[in-house]
Amino acid sequence: MTVDLRARAAAHDALLLRRLDLVVPLVLDRAGLDAWVLVAREYAEDPVVASMLPATWLATARRRTVLVFVRRADGSGVDRFAVARYPVGEAFPHVWDPAAEPDQWTCLARILAERDPRTIGVDRSETFPLADGLTASEHDAFLTALPDRMRRRVVSAEQAAVGWLETRLPEEADALAAACARAHGYLARALSAEVVTPGVTTTSDVEWWLRQTVHDDGLGSWFHPACSVQRADDVTSGPVPGGGETVIGPGDLVHVDFGIVDAGLCTDQQQHAYVLRPGETQAPAGLEAGIAAANRLQDLLMTRFSVGMTGNDLLSATLGAARIEGIDGLVYSHPIGVHGHAAGPTIGLWDNQGRVDGQGEHPLHPATAYSVELQARVAVPEWGGRGVAFMLEEDAFFDGRECRFLDGRQTRLHLIG
Repeated sequence: MTVDLRARAAAHDALLLRRLDLVVPLVLDRAGLDAWVLVAREYAEDPVVASMLPATWLATARRRTVLVFVRRADGSGVDRFAVARYPVGEAFPHVWDPAAEPDQWTCLARILAERDPRTIGVDRSETFPLADGLTASEHDAFLTALPDRMRRRVVSAEQAAVGWLETRLPEEADALAAACARAHGYLARALSAEVVTPGVTTTSDVEWWLRQTVHDDGLGSWFHPACSVQRADDVTSGPVPGGGETVIGPGDLVHVDFGIVDAGLCTDQQQHAYVLRPGETQAPAGLEAGIAAANRLQDLLMTRFSVGMTGNDLLSATLGAARIEGIDGLVYSHPIGVHGHAAGPTIGLWDNQGRVDGQGEHPLHPATAYSVELQARVAVPEWGGRGVAFMLEEDAFFDGRECRFLDGRQTRLHLIG
């Protein structure tokens, strides 16, 4: 697949301008900020700064790059500009002349003093790594440059940073849906006879086929795929990182965890396939019932999405409903977008099905995307009643009213054979 880099760069920059115009005022209101100062140095990137740079910068700050947002005093909008050695594209007017004012920090402090914002947000956060991009040395230098009266106005911009990263415009939701469809296509091929020859192909072969094919098509990967098997005579709880490779054979339940990066957006999906034994034309009914149970757990989670609800509340409500229906499940869903494990509310962790401090208390907002990641453990009669883990993951979009899958979900096992 040939990628037109010039066209992609133009699309990136046009979308960036729309996001800056529409999303920044929204998240400044949400965070109660009058100004937002973002500082990054080359190879010490603030993730938020990296998401605001023009396409030709390749997400690399040059020397020290300072991006500034300030509310206009008359309430008519938000001004933005760059205090930087080099112009930062068309999105940020360039306001620093080193020949006239050699010290960058002095220039920044002067501009802020002239605007006199009541609150100045910086990217410092104990809760969200993606909102903690200001390094200690730059934080100290910034505070030192400010007069005393303004130094006391500096606060965390955590809510603005998270809001910027998690909010998706309609065209971004469409692009993410298209990326999910492409990723589903790779999964369908990987979990088929095109890639898997029973008794020959290994789990590592499947992983590397996915990596290589995605790369050859001009797309990216944000993590290495994971492929594992569960068997009637050797049931495990699923993929074990670094667990080695296994030859895939008849009767195996094959699981793949896989994601791509397409036009700057990440996907994250998990699906299953069954390898038919000689004479079989379909998977055992107990395995298909396991997929149905995991689908039901997805429904219980997604129908409970509500604006303002925290990740912890959503987790608790979902698990409570699952217990009533007799589903033995785990929920460990997360936001997705510019990053794979993105900024926003954590909805359970695989090793913590109770309260998740910090990120679990973040509320749900409209126009946000999530990887609905979970598992249902089901006793399979055809496998001697042993518990089998059915681990599903699909990407979804929450518009403030409903949470819906961006490109459908797996409801039946892929069949190999």
